[in-house]
Amino acid sequence: MATTLCSRASSIVSSYTVRRRLPLVGAICMLSLGISNLCPTLSSPFKTGTTQSLPFAPLLRSKFGTKTPSKSFNAIKMEGSSDTVPSIVVYVTVPNKEAGKKLAESIVKERLAACVNRVPGIESVYEWKGEIQTDSEELLIIKTRQSLLEALTEYVKANHEYDEPEVIAMPITGGSHQYLEWVKKSTRD
Repeated sequence: MATTLCSRASSIVSSYTVRRRLPLVGAICMLSLGISNLCPTLSSPFKTGTTQSLPFAPLLRSKFGTKTPSKSFNAIKMEGSSDTVPSIVVYVTVPNKEAGKKLAESIVKERLAACVNRVPGIESVYEWKGEIQTDSEELLIIKTRQSLLEALTEYVKANHEYDEPEVIAMPITGGSHQYLEWVKKSTRD
């Protein structure tokens, strides 16, 4: 049984189709997680879940070290604590540099966000009123408290020249404790 499972896993990994179609990211995930996490039918003697059992593990350890991110980086999970609050990243697109600068500065001034990054030179392709549109835009990446999303959304709608401005939010699930403390201190309650 173990030989069959091992040869099955080996054929999956060495299959021309899989190798041909796996993007680089997929290949790295396979190396990082080990084949046992990707093939749950393997029996427990073969299930390591780490790169330790792979023949090139020493090379990976020598190149990237053995420290885990939680040991080498002061990271926290975002449940909120006395020092931090649940935080989010919000994306807003604007039509040009001037509009981006004006909106970004006013959002920070109103303490609706701790920081707004302006990313120039993006191109958006979308459907509007039945036609495909392509526009050069600037992307605002806004870091703020989760509790301020509604107020931020209303502020963007009131101060944006688009009929339907993009306002989408994603949770911050962890990160630098000091940075997340700063987000809390730099925004309104």
